[in-house]
Amino acid sequence: MIDLDQLDFAKGNGLVTVVAQDATTGRVLMVAHADRAALDRTLATGEMHYFSRTRGLWHKGATSGNTQRVVALVPDCDGDAVLARVIPTGPACHTGAVACFDLPEARPDPLHALDATIAGRAAAASAGAPEATTTAHPSYTMRLLRDRNLRLKKLGEEAAELVTACADGDGARAAEEAADLVYHSLVALRALGGSLDDVERVLASRAARGGGADR
Repeated sequence: MIDLDQLDFAKGNGLVTVVAQDATTGRVLMVAHADRAALDRTLATGEMHYFSRTRGLWHKGATSGNTQRVVALVPDCDGDAVLARVIPTGPACHTGAVACFDLPEARPDPLHALDATIAGRAAAASAGAPEATTTAHPSYTMRLLRDRNLRLKKLGEEAAELVTACADGDGARAAEEAADLVYHSLVALRALGGSLDDVERVLASRAARGGGADR
């Protein structure tokens, strides 16, 4: 997820700045600090830990229940700040507000929300969690992540169904099948250690060359 050796803790007297962002909505939730021990605990537990000069190491939500499940930790160009993309289980601010910044709620991005959900399932699967969601029903995403043959089979099936819908001239069904194909593609990519961010980087690189997606 992140190589802590990339970070410059010395610049901040042993600390780096951490910007926590809701991985689903893109909203900036809070700004805090972390030392290496806090980020080690974050990586080990999958939930955000920070460092406070008054409290020392602290687990976000340990007492309130308002934890932040980690989707990604991304260092900035100087290595003295980290963007933490998280899925919060409650308000981030100590005042009870959703965020520490008084901004309008960001419009949800369904594609990134889907990718964040898949990332959460992948983290649970790698940690050996049972194939269950909060509703105690089997998680189809976790089944796909754990079963390569099923994953590839469904990817092929969804692609074929999209082709059929397009051949039939059925726009509504084609949109449904395209959504299914996007979902299965993101799961397959996540199983290889990739994400939607990787796809966006490829598209951005192509756009920078002047062709965009038009090859």
